[in-house]
Order: sequence, then C-alpha cells, then structure tokens
Amino acid sequence: MTTLKTKIALAKALLRNPQILKANPALNRFLLQYLRKFRAVNVGGQLIVHSHLPPLNSPAYKRFINEHLLRKAEGPSHAQIGLTNVCLQKCAYCYNKGRTGQVMDTPTIKKVIQDLKAMGVFWLGFTGGEPLLQKDIVGITESVGGDCAVKMFTTGSTLSAQLAADLRRAGLFSVCVSLDHWREEQHDRARGTQGAFRDALRAIGIFKNLGSLHVGVSAVLSREMIRRDEVDEFLEFLVGLEIHEAWLSETKPSAEVFWNKDAVITEQERRKLVALQDRYNREGKITVNYLGHFEGREHFGCNAGHKMVYVDAFGEVSPCVFIPMTFGNVKEKSIQEIFAGMRRHFPSTESCFINGNYGLLQKYYRGSLPLGQEDSENLMSEVLFGPFSRFFKIHYG
Repeated sequence: MTTLKTKIALAKALLRNPQILKANPALNRFLLQYLRKFRAVNVGGQLIVHSHLPPLNSPAYKRFINEHLLRKAEGPSHAQIGLTNVCLQKCAYCYNKGRTGQVMDTPTIKKVIQDLKAMGVFWLGFTGGEPLLQKDIVGITESVGGDCAVKMFTTGSTLSAQLAADLRRAGLFSVCVSLDHWREEQHDRARGTQGAFRDALRAIGIFKNLGSLHVGVSAVLSREMIRRDEVDEFLEFLVGLEIHEAWLSETKPSAEVFWNKDAVITEQERRKLVALQDRYNREGKITVNYLGHFEGREHFGCNAGHKMVYVDAFGEVSPCVFIPMTFGNVKEKSIQEIFAGMRRHFPSTESCFINGNYGLLQKYYRGSLPLGQEDSENLMSEVLFGPFSRFFKIHYG
C-alpha cells in the first residue's frame, strides 16, 4: 500500500502544478481516474506512478502539463532512440531485424535529443541493440538534462556496478531489464542466447542495490503464454524479485515471422491482460504497466507517429519501435522536418497500428526492413484509421 509519507509527498507534488486546473475539467477527471489505477511509489524522492510517465514531482511532468495539456503542442511527447544496433542476443521478435547503415555518432545523438526536447519530448527511452554497448552512454544520458525523464531498456549483459551508478548519477530515472519467462531455459531460448536469464537477474540485482533507481522488468509475452493463462505465474515470479514494475507487451508483428493472424493478439486477449493489470495494481504487490492498457481505446490510444517517434541507431525515423517504416534520416534532414512530414500520415487512433496493419507491411515488403520512405508513404495511403481514444476525444474536443 502507498505509505502516508508518499501520500503527503504526492499531494505536495500536485500542489506544485496548480496550472493543471486550467485544463479542460473533463480531461482532469479522466487523468485522475487513470492515475488512480496505479499506486505511486517513492524511489529516491521521485514519485513514480509508472515508468511511461515522468515522476510526478519532476520538471519533466511539469512540461507534460504546460506543453501538452495546456498548449497542445503538435510535437511528440515520447521518443525512443537506438543508441547502437549491436546486441549480444538474437531474439526472434526483435523489432530492429534488418536495419542497417552507418550508426549515428555521439554528437548526432546528442543533437537529436535536444531537437526532440525542443519539439516537446519530456520522456525519452534509450534502446538498441543493447544500449550498454554504446561507450558514451553516460555522457549521452547526462546531456539530456533534468527536464526530460530518461528510461533505459537493456538485456543487462555487460553491466557493471560502476556503470549502473554512473548512469543513475547522470540522470537515469528508470530501467527495464528484459526478462520474458520465469523459467531459465524458456527465456534463453526466446533470446537465442545461453546465459541471458542469469545476466538479467544479475543486472536486476545491481540496479536494485543502488536504492534510488526505479527498477522494472520489460517482458515480451508470447501468444502461447497469454492463451495458456500463464501470465499470472510469471507476474508472481516477478513479485518475488521485489522490483518496482512489470512493463508488459505482447509479441508484435514487426518481424516477418510474425506476419500471420495466429501470432497477433486479439482484442479479447488484450482486455484479459488489462483486467490482469488492474487486479495486480489494486493488490499493490507490484506495479503492472501493460502497453496495451496505456494504448487502449479506453485510455490514450496508439500515438505512433503522432506523439511517439523512434530514431534507430542509423538515424532512420519511424513512428514507433514496432513499425519498421522510415520517413527520413536525421543525417540528411532535421528531425523536425521529418516528424512534421510523418505526422501528417498519423492521426492518433484507438488501437495498436502495427497489430492492425501488418498485412499492408507484408504487401509492400521488398526483402528488407524498414520500408523506405516512398513505400512507407504509399502504404499509409491505404490505411484506414479508427476514432480517437478517450483521452484524445476529450483533448481535441
């Protein structure tokens, strides 16, 4: 349960942002109802609802209110950057399969980060490949600044206690270590790497020992695990690890091997996972943060290419990590120009884009991913978007 001390700190954090009362009252009611589904945790003085939002008492959260709720900025709010494409694991479902080119150097990465912030990004995810293999990761993290929340997704391989401490001091607020199963052999098989499970557990221990870092597990749930009702057993295993959060997603049809109906989650299965998340959060054992809950029509919807953007390690700009399409390269055009062109194709919608449109991806596939800009734009001319999610129906009136 949320402690009295945390409740008092939460009240103080909310009082620091009285300008939120200027927002649409219906929007404030929606946000209050949404936030009440989670319990805030105090990690090193940071009040965290879940890791897809900045700490409630942070400058980044203030920017969310001022720039997106009140000013209705057209730029993205969330972004992910591939710091490297090198990875020691070989996941069948990897969303970066086939991406090639010349990797961005550190000055380019830092410039893209500052440009994204100027456009409205207040939450930044570092991914890869394996971001820990980017030799300048500490300096890159430090360059972000305190008004943008930085989260890292990692397999945990090559992590040292010193690097973990350096990343926390540089400003990292949350980390998700990849762990897809409670059985060692199952996780290693999914990751195509012997020892992946042990590396993950070792990394979780290192991050937890810092004491001031929000620590979670990023889990890709197989369709089989969902169908067999095994997610409960997995979550109980994660509770036993005494981490703050389970960040859940199902396998996405980003790679060719998953371009079939049997591999894609149904709406009924999504709702089952939503109910599971809500139950665990009521019980208070662990924060469960299911991507399909956040992106569901009842909440914020899919904001790929609208409020979310992904820049891969080579500088290619995609709507999100799961959509292998490019709309330009930051080494050739500014991220502002690329995003503006991409956003014209992507109104926010009520359900996951790639889950509903992988058939078109298959149609335009020419043997390599991501699709080039011309094919990506042609594909988008065939997409039929659904209505807004509940949040954007209220937000845009």
